[in-house]
Amino acid sequence: MSSGFSLNAKPSVQTAAAVQFLTVDEESAGQRLDNFLIRLLKGVPKTHIYRIIRSGEVRRNKGRVGADDRVAAGDVLRIPPIRLSERVEEKAANPAPAREFPVIYEDDAFMAIDKPAGVAVHGGSGVSFGVIEQMRQARPAARLLELVHRLDRETSGLLLIAKKKSALKGLQDQFRERETGKTYLALVKGVWPVRLKVLDQPLHKYLLPDGERRVKVVSPDDPEGMRSVSLIKVAGRMPAPAALATACPDGFSLLEVTIKTGRTHQIRVHLAHAGHPIAGDDKYGDFEINRQLSRVGLKRMFLHAWRLRLTHPISGESVELYSELPPELKNWLPDTLHPAS
Repeated sequence: MSSGFSLNAKPSVQTAAAVQFLTVDEESAGQRLDNFLIRLLKGVPKTHIYRIIRSGEVRRNKGRVGADDRVAAGDVLRIPPIRLSERVEEKAANPAPAREFPVIYEDDAFMAIDKPAGVAVHGGSGVSFGVIEQMRQARPAARLLELVHRLDRETSGLLLIAKKKSALKGLQDQFRERETGKTYLALVKGVWPVRLKVLDQPLHKYLLPDGERRVKVVSPDDPEGMRSVSLIKVAGRMPAPAALATACPDGFSLLEVTIKTGRTHQIRVHLAHAGHPIAGDDKYGDFEINRQLSRVGLKRMFLHAWRLRLTHPISGESVELYSELPPELKNWLPDTLHPAS
């Protein structure tokens, strides 16, 4: 039987070949048991975690415990031996490469990083690892690093990572209650109507035959539709490059899009449904124009998480964060269209 240890020791799946005992610390108090174990036992399938809970192999203070029970500081948890498949063992033996990302803001509670386009925020759906796994490898001494929210893989810009459980809860509560101001910059095809300032259209997620996720606008009375609200402000317009003059005679509009709800692909679907798809969007965009845009230097989707207003989860102070457009987007715009922070 192994000796007890605290969560600070960060036990990993490699050390789970024998019974383990751990003491829940203050930072982890209040978490559901299933979420606590999923974070603790990296790489262990969720189905296995739920099985050992249901079977009673996981014990709290020597008694049985349910998946939805919340752990308290000082609880002693018994974790049974974990036997992993070869695939999971290989993943555990070859963790994500450590990587730091540009930091826009950081204190003891949370940090805001500048996520580049093309990088997933977390592993899954065919992606071995993402930002959060790389950050944890780069900062092994960090007691907690958890995503506060998500960005599409193709989107760049502001991404919040909590460093304390209290900060994670406080920030996620703000997002859920729509108390944050989250504004993106999007370059779209054509002339956006200045009077069209609010898109209030429900969205529905579905899967393509190959299992890939997609989203579409549905009618207000659709029972599967989720209310989704995007606020639009025209920041400027630009003519199309000469090579696109025929394909896109009305040029492009640069929009500031503030989302009041955080649905999957919300901005991309709302703008495309309005007839003004985002330049470079490979899921909902104009594919022929995207091909021509790539030839003249725009090789990614022009969507960037630009500004975020929030209340600091610990101090209560107002915080406003900005992420400048990355060079591959900034250099493609005329100087007159560069947004000011």
